[in-house]
Amino acid sequence: MATPVPLTRPDQDPQTRHAVIEAAELPASIPDLLDQAAADSADKILWNFFDAGITATYAQVRDDALLTGAALHAWGVRRGDMVAVMLPNIPQMPLVWLGLARIGAVIVPVNSRYSPRELRYAIENSGARRLIIHSDLLDTLKGDMAGTLPLDAIATVSADGTGRWQTMTAAARPEDCPRPALGCDDLVNIQYTSGTTGMPKGCMLSHRYWLTTGMINAWRDGHRFARILATTPFSYMDPQWLLLMTMYQRGTLMVGAKQSASRFSQWLVEHKINFCLFPEAVTKQPPAPHDAQNPVVRANIYGVRASAHASLEQRYGLTAREAFGMTEIGSGLYMPMEAVDMVGSGSCGIPTPFRKSRLIDDAGNDVADGQIGELLIAGPGIFQGYYGKPDATAEALRDGWFHTGDLFRRDAQGYHYIVGRKKDMIRRSGENIACREVEGVLRDMDEIEEVALVPVKDDLRGEEVKAYLTLSPGETADETLIDRISEYAAARLASFKMPRYFEFIDTMPRTTSFKVAKSELQKAREDHRLGSFDRIDRTWR
Repeated sequence: MATPVPLTRPDQDPQTRHAVIEAAELPASIPDLLDQAAADSADKILWNFFDAGITATYAQVRDDALLTGAALHAWGVRRGDMVAVMLPNIPQMPLVWLGLARIGAVIVPVNSRYSPRELRYAIENSGARRLIIHSDLLDTLKGDMAGTLPLDAIATVSADGTGRWQTMTAAARPEDCPRPALGCDDLVNIQYTSGTTGMPKGCMLSHRYWLTTGMINAWRDGHRFARILATTPFSYMDPQWLLLMTMYQRGTLMVGAKQSASRFSQWLVEHKINFCLFPEAVTKQPPAPHDAQNPVVRANIYGVRASAHASLEQRYGLTAREAFGMTEIGSGLYMPMEAVDMVGSGSCGIPTPFRKSRLIDDAGNDVADGQIGELLIAGPGIFQGYYGKPDATAEALRDGWFHTGDLFRRDAQGYHYIVGRKKDMIRRSGENIACREVEGVLRDMDEIEEVALVPVKDDLRGEEVKAYLTLSPGETADETLIDRISEYAAARLASFKMPRYFEFIDTMPRTTSFKVAKSELQKAREDHRLGSFDRIDRTWR
């Protein structure tokens, strides 16, 4: 039976929509969802890789996924096998995912920006014995890298269509694809987290994880999203659930080759986008006449400055709502579209369907509304643990509750507000400083594009606060600007939260999911006073 379309309605209240979604029957697997969608929407375009001009209907994607599964099986891939896949945003990337899912195997998505060291880690940690890689990325295997990797086989995808993988798929037949009986709790991904500290961990994600996350995002607002935008790498989790969200909606996924802040607003108009993940960096672009001419129904925002929320909606003529998710949980919190009074509140909202939350103190006790505690999330379809890391799994996943490591407070209406990372704190003279709060204040300045706070060891105060800054185009990195920043911050922050040290850098180091990699900043030098301006002593060190 095909999944009901639509499942919920915008005139229902959030609680009613939650109940409808949670009572719905999940497809048996990711391939089952695709088969259902192809059965009733065969000739509709499922995806459009618009930079390359490549489109495919639901029926074509279903058939190509079967062909991919047949090629994988002919290559020796069997149920439960791990296959590393290092491809950019091209159709082969989601097709390999769907093909592996069809035959009961497991994808290990590898970010195309990975270094040789990071690629080796992903392969060795996951136990993948086969690698599918784009020919443009073969430099990652330079030197003796390829010969020392524990791989049985490597297949390339090339832009001209002559890669070994393309030759293998051209020789395959869809009818030869195995179709084992799959369950929702079968493993389908080993998905590596961002790794903001240390090496990333491989999250074991099931069919249920993806089906639940896709359904939550498709139906929690009750709206139809005919055209959905995906511009982050398919190796990251977002495009994967966006694809399944699209299947539930029987819509079209518009896929960009790469993220672009300068082109994003035009994409919304040109491709008639109804749903997107809106990067805050877009708001730093010069205003354009087309900014508000898009048909966006909802834009998800993540960590956007509360003070910029209303102006973002006004400038782009859309409804933007906060959401909170992690690789380990998929969707966790969201702000309902009808909560217009919460615009600019900074709240991430309420638990999504299939999710429940708690806030606890260091002793594991629930905290009262208004108090700060670590956010715990539970519900069907969260990750099954960290691959090969039982101790880390036991630490993070206790009695079914995932410990996020994020500090939140909850108000009396049940809305959640993120305070910062539990470990992303600076302790100065006995005072705890949440880096996220200070970073948010500084990012409000037009002169500042990005900011990252790190602790600096101090004999008198234990730790001092240092701000790494990247500036907006045309700004001059000098003492005059630091004075303006300090004056701005002093009017909005307690004195103990004020950064003492400032350092200007051209670009921020990034994790594979584009978060600021503070670990890279922190290990860049032993003494973080060096290279910075000391606001107290008025000197460059």
